[in-house]
Amino acid sequence: MNAAMYDHIMVRFGELSTKGKNKKDFIFRLGDNIRNALKEFNGLTYNVRMDHIYINLNGLDPTPIVERLKDVSGIYSFSLVLKTNTDIENLKSLTLDILNKENKKTFKMRAKRADKLYPIISDDINRQIASHVLKNSSYKVDVHNPDVLVSITIREDAAYIFTEDIMGAGGYPLGVGGKAIMMMSGGIDSPVASYLLMKRGVALECVHFAAPPYTNAAVIDKIKDLCKELNRYQAKIKVHIVPFTKLQENIYKYSNESYAITIMRRMMYRISERLADKYKCLAIANGESVGQVASQTLASMKVINDVTTMPIIRPVAIFDKTEIIKIAKKIKTYDISIRPYEDCCTIFAPKNPKTAPGLEEVLAFEKKWDFESDIEECVKNVETIVVTSDLEDKDKNYL
Repeated sequence: MNAAMYDHIMVRFGELSTKGKNKKDFIFRLGDNIRNALKEFNGLTYNVRMDHIYINLNGLDPTPIVERLKDVSGIYSFSLVLKTNTDIENLKSLTLDILNKENKKTFKMRAKRADKLYPIISDDINRQIASHVLKNSSYKVDVHNPDVLVSITIREDAAYIFTEDIMGAGGYPLGVGGKAIMMMSGGIDSPVASYLLMKRGVALECVHFAAPPYTNAAVIDKIKDLCKELNRYQAKIKVHIVPFTKLQENIYKYSNESYAITIMRRMMYRISERLADKYKCLAIANGESVGQVASQTLASMKVINDVTTMPIIRPVAIFDKTEIIKIAKKIKTYDISIRPYEDCCTIFAPKNPKTAPGLEEVLAFEKKWDFESDIEECVKNVETIVVTSDLEDKDKNYL
């Protein structure tokens, strides 16, 4: 595809077309998100409509713009298009010009007459333009596997010609699904879970449990770098760093080691719920995958979930590690996640953790000390940092 031939980008919504009365709000949110993602490209103008969003390139090189659009959730696909008048002779001439610049051997026409008042039906548009190309070039028609598929959409205001559909991130526009708090460990799973949740339109704040001096300070840099990669999908990410050392020491002091990870996760959920309430998050999310470790068996999850009534979202729950790693590499978080700096869950992991802990036993251990005071101290001393991309729009409060 010769990008220099095109003057607009046409954005398609895909899944948004099913949203009924909410469709308008979703599309306008997507328009805002696209503007924010492309704000470094001065000169772009936008036409947000109920069928498509059109971006006028105004002479800018589309190559870096295309790469940024691939990361915007809510976009099903998009195309570089040439906007022109609907005169059939004009369409014949431009199609031939585009194909000559493509310099391929076979083509197929695909016309869509969105303007039903246009005097030529779609099949006749295809035939007339194809005949013109065949008479004036060496191209041949291949309806099954063409080198170039030329698409033309006829609308009331203009015709749009394009030769390629570029797949977008899919899902919903960021922010339409509300906000969740993500338990960000620094491992492979939680950044992948973050990405998948953002794709569904859910904006995130993160909580990280730090246990100095047991955990290395470099873990915080690791978290920042992971969030920096995730900034491609959400331009501003708040990270709430919880000082977890005292509470974690008390867990091991007052409970059996085999129950420590269960009680530790229960404390993390209690703290996450309080932070979620404080920052108006509607759910707690994490990177748990069923059966991956002792605290992620269904029996463990049931006991751990007992401490909160807030919805728990586990985007990678049914993925195996190979599938999670594949996504991590795709979103460029894998190499950061495998840096050799362990978080508090890893460092304090018991040798023989319970895979089916009993709730009565857990409650008995928790009654041995005033853990509520420890939790209050953790929440009181949370440090919040903000990781932003250079494109962050401070006016978008949902980010």
